[in-house]
Amino acid sequence: MSNYIKRTLKSISWALSGISFAFRTQFNFRFHIISAVIVLLLSILLKLSALEWCIVLFCIASVITAELLNTAHEVNTDLLSPDINDTAKHVKDLAAAAVLVVAIVSAIIGCIIFLPKIFEIIFDSY
Repeated sequence: MSNYIKRTLKSISWALSGISFAFRTQFNFRFHIISAVIVLLLSILLKLSALEWCIVLFCIASVITAELLNTAHEVNTDLLSPDINDTAKHVKDLAAAAVLVVAIVSAIIGCIIFLPKIFEIIFDSY
């Protein structure tokens, strides 16, 4: 096996280790993963268009990425500043705010995509 493939597999292993750490230690990460699974199942049931799938997948990836970066900031802040102080709090709050913004915008986009389809199913059945 070439060195490039070995390095690539090692990088993937480290990335999966990070995802595993977030899943094991972060309630919000687990919440976002479960939410993503529900959204994916709903996307299948509602037969989204290719463009809608791309938008939904981008939103899911954005929220998960923001949550992973938030976790990285929290771990790094705890390492560099084990004592409670205002600067460390601001770093953590700002990272959490980024997740909140991405999650809210993704939820709004989800409503724009899903609600008309759900309403169509509900009201066409009458």
